[in-house]
Amino acid sequence: MTAVEPACTEQLPSAARGGPVGMTLARVSRAHRIAMGRRLRELGLYPGQELMMMRLWDGGAARQSELIQSLGLDPSTVTKMLQRLEQCGHVRRSPDPADRRAVLVEATEEGKALRAGVENAWSDLEAASLAGLDPAERAELARLLGVLAENLRAEAGDAGDCSPVNC
Repeated sequence: MTAVEPACTEQLPSAARGGPVGMTLARVSRAHRIAMGRRLRELGLYPGQELMMMRLWDGGAARQSELIQSLGLDPSTVTKMLQRLEQCGHVRRSPDPADRRAVLVEATEEGKALRAGVENAWSDLEAASLAGLDPAERAELARLLGVLAENLRAEAGDAGDCSPVNC
């Protein structure tokens, strides 16, 4: 492998030969989701639910419509996610006192207690993912991924808006 060739090019499907970086990103993303899913399962969470909880931990109670927008997910996906989290006792949904048509979502004490486990899962996976990279390589990888994220955000339009809370 040369410095300009991404990893995993030897097994690219023929239709992806024009996009080896994209294929590698897809593989990395899938592997990360699977590895994080294993860690989250130990906490009783499904992949993606930790992002919802992070949003609630950092921003406090929020309208369900705001969560849908900030997470960039389909409303039905968020509804199902919140139903599962509520059934497990991690979130509470109630009518918004300012607008009884809106639903307010907040983390319960049980949901707040998940934070340390989620933080550990993300830290553990970060260490495993970056093993073998020195600090300069880690910084360069983060910089390059930031450039890719910005380029893809432009391609994705509104769906690609990415703030630290929702990405």
